[in-house]
Amino acid sequence: MIKNINDIMKVLVTGADGFIGSHLCQHLLNKKYDVKALCQYNSWTSSGWLDAISKEEYDSINIIHGDIRDAAQINNLLADVDIVYHLAALISIPYSYSSPISYAQTNTLGTINILNSCLQHDVERLIHTSTSECYGNSLYVPMDEEHPLSAQSPYAASKIAADQFCLSFHKSYDLPVTILRPFNTYGPRQSLRAVIPSIIMQVMKGKTTVSLGSLLPTRDFTHVFDTCDAFIKVCNAQTTIGHVINCASNFEVSIKEVVEIISRLLDSEIVVQTQQERVRPESSEIYRLFGDNSKIKNLTDWEPKFLGNAGFVNGLRQTINWFYSNQNLSCYKSIGYTY
Repeated sequence: MIKNINDIMKVLVTGADGFIGSHLCQHLLNKKYDVKALCQYNSWTSSGWLDAISKEEYDSINIIHGDIRDAAQINNLLADVDIVYHLAALISIPYSYSSPISYAQTNTLGTINILNSCLQHDVERLIHTSTSECYGNSLYVPMDEEHPLSAQSPYAASKIAADQFCLSFHKSYDLPVTILRPFNTYGPRQSLRAVIPSIIMQVMKGKTTVSLGSLLPTRDFTHVFDTCDAFIKVCNAQTTIGHVINCASNFEVSIKEVVEIISRLLDSEIVVQTQQERVRPESSEIYRLFGDNSKIKNLTDWEPKFLGNAGFVNGLRQTINWFYSNQNLSCYKSIGYTY
């Protein structure tokens, strides 16, 4: 059923308690959507990063605690939804080495629950979140959407499987699904397991030696605000239905260079020590992720605002300033490495 132009669109964001999901909820609220947020159920009633947004924003969101692995609950949640932004997933690559079944259950089977319910309730759009990890080591750069897929971790395998189920539902049932494949998103609220927050936090805590994994890999870092904008832009364009679409800044930087930039911004000399538990197995490490964003720019009017080296430095500066707020800092319990 096509909505009247004056009707408020009802959206469901899964994984709304997470880093990207919480920001996306705020972006959708700003655009006057009716937002329903699915947060991972827990016994202490935490809504994750949604607990950190303003009271006005929090009260404007319909927050539900649950689990995408519960097919019955997902089916009930989608009964009155027009658009689904599916971000819920287990994301830590190191943890996937020891718990691959959990990744298959959440990332793959959970996505099938979403697909089945979208089909049953005839949703207008489903935007499914993929990952650049699906590409594995680059065979060429920049990596476009035709680059072969290679699962170099159980996490990547679970996400490739989820992507393929999405494409199969589009081809089999004409489900209006779009797969957005973000490269390395960074910004405020990111987990300390990620390299940028890890560096910032360790320096803030007065560490003279920063523990990291390999400094050799290069990444295409995309600011979380640009990623949220991409989610909304691909959803609003009919031309994106049935497509896999990269969300990348089209800018490549090594982890070593990231350390150097943060060192300059913090005016602090950073000595790096390799911590073995942060190093991925040799055949699992991806040494180069550099994304081609021409497809999303051709199909939509999306353009990264944090562009090139200057945009990346600006994004890092903004992220550092956010971490230096005591209120934000209190949301993190530890600087220890926890996958």
